Amino acid sequence: MRHPVLLTLCLGAAALMSGCGGTSDADVERAVKSVNVIDETNLNDIMLTVADPNEAVAYFQRATSDQPDRIDLRRGLARSLVRAKRPTEAVALWGQIIASPEGTADDRVEYADTLIRAGDWKRAEAELNNVPPTHETYERYRLEAMVADSNKNWAKADSFYEIAAGLTTRPANVLNNWGYSKLGRRDFAGAEKLFNEALTHDEGLFTAKNNLVMARAGQRKYDMPIAQMTQTERAMLLYTAALSAIKQGDVTIGKGLLRDAIDTHPQHFEEASRALTALETGGQG
Repeated sequence: MRHPVLLTLCLGAAALMSGCGGTSDADVERAVKSVNVIDETNLNDIMLTVADPNEAVAYFQRATSDQPDRIDLRRGLARSLVRAKRPTEAVALWGQIIASPEGTADDRVEYADTLIRAGDWKRAEAELNNVPPTHETYERYRLEAMVADSNKNWAKADSFYEIAAGLTTRPANVLNNWGYSKLGRRDFAGAEKLFNEALTHDEGLFTAKNNLVMARAGQRKYDMPIAQMTQTERAMLLYTAALSAIKQGDVTIGKGLLRDAIDTHPQHFEEASRALTALETGGQG
């Protein structure tokens, strides 16, 4: 079903042409067809962003069956399969797309991303190595950083994360990923700095808040960071700090943080209550 505004455009275009005199049926048909293309493009975009992932897969499967030569529809199907958490199927489709004459460097980057989602890091690295060095995009360097991380090539990972952050106006997620990389290396101070920076770009990014608490706890700083948080988020972050303290042997501090988490949560906090009970009855986790 077309959107009302597009239907209005269609009718308006036909009326305008019919009022010009001497306009053939073929001219009107071409005008209507051009509006239908706009309509289809909008529907494709909706399917790739807000539609249910499985409905999007079904839509693009029908579309590619009807028009198998349309590479844009095949891209839509591959992306929809990724959204539907079916990366293995998407891998095969991206492989066909990059092998076609219409395949692009962006397609190869998306292929590498899908390979990572499917757990095939080696093939993803090989595909990224085949991307031309002049193709400098955020997505390319974000993936390069992740691959370098998986190889424990920290210097290269840091370089790629920095480049990726500079190539987007919304760097919160890549800064969070970079911070998580530092966390894994036990560079807690470096991680803390990056999580704070991520939150300056997206103050609602809860994963960065949780990671920030872990980075601070790694330095035995168990107080809550200065960041916007709801009451429920604060309770969950206190719980994260408590578990970190207990793992580091600061059990008394951990118990206090668990009590704070239970008191702070607006509802019953089952996980924190169970952990506190285990500690107070002699259990250790």
